[in-house]
Amino acid sequence: MKTLLLKNGYIYPISREPFVGDILIEDGIIKQIGEDLQVKAEEVIDATNKYILPGFIDAHSHIGLFEEGVGASYQDGNEATDPVTPQVRAIDAFYPEDAAIKRALSGGVTTVMIVPGSANPIGGQGAILKLNSQITDEAILREPAGLKMALGENPKRVYGSYNKTPSTRLGNAAVIRDYFTKVRNYIEKKKSAEKEGKAFTETDIKFEIGEKVLNKQIPARIHAHRKDDILTAIRLSEEFGFDLVIEHATEAYKIPDFIKEKNIPLILGPLLGFRTKLETRDMRFESIKIINEKGILAALMSDHPVTHLEHASIQAATALRYGAKEEDLLKMLTINPAKILKIEERLGTIDENKDADLVLWSGHPFDPRSVVEKTLINGTVVYEL
Repeated sequence: MKTLLLKNGYIYPISREPFVGDILIEDGIIKQIGEDLQVKAEEVIDATNKYILPGFIDAHSHIGLFEEGVGASYQDGNEATDPVTPQVRAIDAFYPEDAAIKRALSGGVTTVMIVPGSANPIGGQGAILKLNSQITDEAILREPAGLKMALGENPKRVYGSYNKTPSTRLGNAAVIRDYFTKVRNYIEKKKSAEKEGKAFTETDIKFEIGEKVLNKQIPARIHAHRKDDILTAIRLSEEFGFDLVIEHATEAYKIPDFIKEKNIPLILGPLLGFRTKLETRDMRFESIKIINEKGILAALMSDHPVTHLEHASIQAATALRYGAKEEDLLKMLTINPAKILKIEERLGTIDENKDADLVLWSGHPFDPRSVVEKTLINGTVVYEL
């Protein structure tokens, strides 16, 4: 049994108030937390004057799909040849040697939800990975973990340029509605075959993943910036009865009471960058404060490579200038995305029996002078300054 003791660090558990203390790790799991633990360990890391936080979780990333420094021919995040591609899987394009992964670890990010891009109304399957292995299958926490979908400008632009559906917001919604209607029919065919005692021989991988969505085994992860697109996403989720997470949610601050009433979680961002298109022109850092004050479950995304994952803490810290609270922002990088991804039993806080995904910072992560000195995943150092 491998044991590691982090000694005398300033611990931010997220689940309770910070304190100076120790963390005992056994076989990659947090075994004990407390002040001045009197235990023996094979290895001791002196964390005096260091800030220890849970590894950050980015619940919407294209890291490893849109690779850094390789040019357009290796950008594999969008299968923009058909508006309906639920059968494609992000893990099949994930490149574990993407140079951005080491930099993400240097910014305290240990877990990501990788998703296809937003070229298609039905874009493909996402997966939750830890950034700790060169073997993709060893890094997977859950796959599939959601079906990526998109409303708004991106599908309009891509397929409008081909002069085919969808070229409007009308078309985006119609494509999604048509897909799930076919999935419903597919499910009924399966049930009929089962009732008749016949083998079902018409398996279609496009509809199999849609069946998981309609059975609420995985959520729909719908890209929606503008208020009208957010409302359309909610309308579709209610029409077909699937679980929904809104990606980006740029104008969610305009309708927070409605979103709270509907109990829809949000992955906000990216906010640290240029307003590149009309549907982001009303982007505001103040939205973080508004959303949190309404008690909406929300996380922050970097949308890597739009904002580099290594700067996740800088994006969050910038929101302090616009009235957001430190404790809310820390939750948006840790326990909130863990809850949205349904991995909170393992990740998101520093508590006993959780995975030892921990980051030692030289100072508070919202201080731009602070650097990550060590990043641990499952109790193993995966990055060191």
